[in-house]
Amino acid sequence: MLLWISEYLSGFYGGFNVFQYLTLRAILATITALLISLIVGPFMIRSLRLNQIGQEVRDDGPQAHLSKAGTPTMGGALILVAIAVSTLLWSDLSNRFVWIALTVTLLFGSIGWVDDYRKISLGNSKGLSAKQKYFWQSVVGLGAALILVLTAQSSTENQLIVPFFKQVVFDLSPWMFVLLTYFVVVGTSNAVNLTDGLDGLAIMPIVLVAGALAIFAYATGNFNFAKYLAIPYIMGVGEMVVFCGAIVGAGLGFLWFNTYPAQVFMGDVGALALGAALGIVAVIVRQELVLFIMGGVFVMETVSVILQVASFKLTGRRIFRMAPLHHHFELKGWPEPRVIVRFWIITVVLVLIGLATLKIR
Repeated sequence: MLLWISEYLSGFYGGFNVFQYLTLRAILATITALLISLIVGPFMIRSLRLNQIGQEVRDDGPQAHLSKAGTPTMGGALILVAIAVSTLLWSDLSNRFVWIALTVTLLFGSIGWVDDYRKISLGNSKGLSAKQKYFWQSVVGLGAALILVLTAQSSTENQLIVPFFKQVVFDLSPWMFVLLTYFVVVGTSNAVNLTDGLDGLAIMPIVLVAGALAIFAYATGNFNFAKYLAIPYIMGVGEMVVFCGAIVGAGLGFLWFNTYPAQVFMGDVGALALGAALGIVAVIVRQELVLFIMGGVFVMETVSVILQVASFKLTGRRIFRMAPLHHHFELKGWPEPRVIVRFWIITVVLVLIGLATLKIR
């Protein structure tokens, strides 16, 4: 929106042309989302407390978590508002990728909102059934994949890039692209949701991965950089830098209140939406496999649940003391802040490895 206004005003004063620079708009989007989170956060937390919108804690989880019952939840709505407002203000609204990414994020957030609302209104921790949740996630994920296929303007938008190998690129058929997009978006959404079990555990990796994806988006959307780095050039993808900047700013603002001991939890409304946001951006910039690397913490958490369930059903034994993985370390005696920070450190290393794929090819 402000891009259009600056284009008009540049006819009267050339200084407004500075807002045409993608990097400046990304920085302003980050700052805007951060300020919205910091300013609106206290009022939102107070409102959630007054309306008794508190977290329902499962009685089969770690006993230390029972004290968190009643902590305001659904704070992810604050993140989504900050992302949406910042993106609409600073991005190019004629760009199709902006609308696809923002719509997917908000729709997944809506699914999470219904899930959270049912948990609170019914007074239990189950919310939507797994079948209902996966059905609507599948509808949105497949819908986004089909739109990307139908609006693709070049063959590079349907290629699968293998990291660390310059010449290893696979041309995906439309149905293969749709299937891959579905698994990336829905899988990442649920992986982030599984990780969101400790104060600040999920939001910092989200911020780090979003920041790294912004770098990939900038390189992919710039012809010269893409050619130099031997990655596909996709026109218009650069606007994802603004969207990722909004995620970073909103995430850092939320972390201000979500850090241990948390004043508010993001709930499914935040976790499902942010996971889907990372997934759809990775698809748009054609870095699905790199997302798998950088989001390794989310992958570990998901795999731990799969292995735990499979082992118990097949052998009657559990591999971990409790799944997801962060609960295993809690029951081993690690204080909650230690688990959180160590998972953050792992994410930093994995993000650096992911970024290294830009040059090591």
